[in-house]
Amino acid sequence: MATTAQPPTTPNDYSSVTKTLDLLAPRWSVWVLMTLSSQPLRYAEIKPRLPWLADGQLHPRLRHLTNAGVVERTEYAPRHVTYGLTGRGAELLPVLAVIASWGDTYLEKQLVTSKATGELEPERIPPAQNIDDTITLIAPRHATPILMTLQARGRASAKALATEAMPGYGLTAVYKPLDRLVADGLVTATGSGDFQLSASGQALAPVFQAITTWAVLPSAGADPLRRPGTAPSQTRSGTWATTPTRLPAPAIPAAPSAGPALATTPPPDGPAWKANDLFSHQIPARPITPAGGPRR
Repeated sequence: MATTAQPPTTPNDYSSVTKTLDLLAPRWSVWVLMTLSSQPLRYAEIKPRLPWLADGQLHPRLRHLTNAGVVERTEYAPRHVTYGLTGRGAELLPVLAVIASWGDTYLEKQLVTSKATGELEPERIPPAQNIDDTITLIAPRHATPILMTLQARGRASAKALATEAMPGYGLTAVYKPLDRLVADGLVTATGSGDFQLSASGQALAPVFQAITTWAVLPSAGADPLRRPGTAPSQTRSGTWATTPTRLPAPAIPAAPSAGPALATTPPPDGPAWKANDLFSHQIPARPITPAGGPRR
């Protein structure tokens, strides 16, 4: 059985990555974190930056992130409360940059007509949406252990994946998450009946490494998780996946003065986060297709 040069993964690694993805997975959580990335804000200052979120959606996100220890709520007076990133929350921003870079490179994009050249070119997707869509692919139950096991082994049979990535489950339980990962284009089946990562699946290694480093090596005294591609068609580029589409956010532009300042430094080849980039494009809807490959 082929192996890679990476060190073996352990159940603790799986657990750390899975818990971090669970922290980020509720929709709009990433958008809230990135909105708070430059400075603490009052609720009335956050709301215009996320205009499509009702109070019943924003309050739970803030509470969820506060309970997780990445956002802190500071009450100066009964009617003066701010929300800002904790040290752990700030340390999470470079991780988000790595995830955004993978999504920008490997997730499918519509082809749109360039206003400058009149030629078709891939549409530009906000970093927060690339992060959200990437997490939607890798956060489902058992997806992370299977992907990380294949990273460590190079290739493995369904039986080996069930034993190592899903201990306590029977062999048949591995096929549903494995089939999804194959349909999503992150895993491929070999002619011998084994499974291995696709090119886009292999490229997730820096994502899992960044998440693991953040989750397993917290700052001193901090609890890491505190509780209270194919050839382009005429209209689309990149590859597709089975992940159901998310409904687009209403195209309500935030006022220029309310745009979040994203001070995070991206990786060398990653997307540049600039003021207003978070909301500069409407979130596109995606049809479901049987074709394989990562999609939104």
